[in-house]
Order: sequence, then C-alpha cells, then structure tokens
Amino acid sequence: MLGHNAKYSKDMDDAMLIKIAKTERRVLLTRDLELYQRAASQRVKAFFVEGENEAERLASLALRFGISLTFDPGISRCPKCNTRIKSVQKAELENKIPPSTRCYYESFWECPKCGKVYWQGAHWKRIAETLENAERIEKGD
Repeated sequence: MLGHNAKYSKDMDDAMLIKIAKTERRVLLTRDLELYQRAASQRVKAFFVEGENEAERLASLALRFGISLTFDPGISRCPKCNTRIKSVQKAELENKIPPSTRCYYESFWECPKCGKVYWQGAHWKRIAETLENAERIEKGD
C-alpha cells in the first residue's frame, strides 16, 4: 500500500519463505522468532518485527529501513498481487463497484494485473490513523 515491492503469504511454510527471500534477494519480515533465527542462520536478510500494534510495527520498519509512512496512491501497489495500481475514472468501473460506492466516492484505483478495485472507503479512517500514529512513534512524539 505504501509503494514497496513486497510479497505476503500466510500459506507458505518457513522453508519456502526463506527460499523466496534468498533467491529474490528480499528481506524477510516476520514476527515469528524461530523463523527469524532460521533465516539469519542461513544468511538470509531478515528483520524481526516487534510491536504491540500495527502502528508500532510500522514505526519499527520505518526506522530500520528508512521507509516513508505517507500514503501516495501514485506509487501504491496492489495488496493482492503486488502490481502498481493505476488511477481510473469512476465511469470506467460501472460494473465493478457497488452502486452505493459510486454514490459516495470519487477516487478509484485498479490493479491492471488482477483487476481488483480500490477506493478510500469506510476503513480508510482507521488506516490513516494507524499511519499517523506510526509516524508519531517513529519521530519519538
């Protein structure tokens, strides 16, 4: 969502996660201490993500990797398939969004690969608050 090339899977076993991190030269982010230790012992770049909530975890990632916690739809990626999303006109989505969504929202993005459509719906307030809290934690406020 913040524009970083990331892969996520809750269905892969530890060995596969380590293999992907190694072969694709990725940093393995995990809250699983045993997985972190296994990856580190195999010389795979890994980061043990700590924090009691999403804001604390995001802040720790921002501090460690220097990532921005500002949402920019121009660089955002599809959470489903990791492809950069594109801004689309509401009229182009006539059959892809519910009628109530068409009434209440104006800005939409679509994944050109998997076709998933995004907008800043009711959940957006919670996402924005999490990002703001993470920025405060990162800055030490």
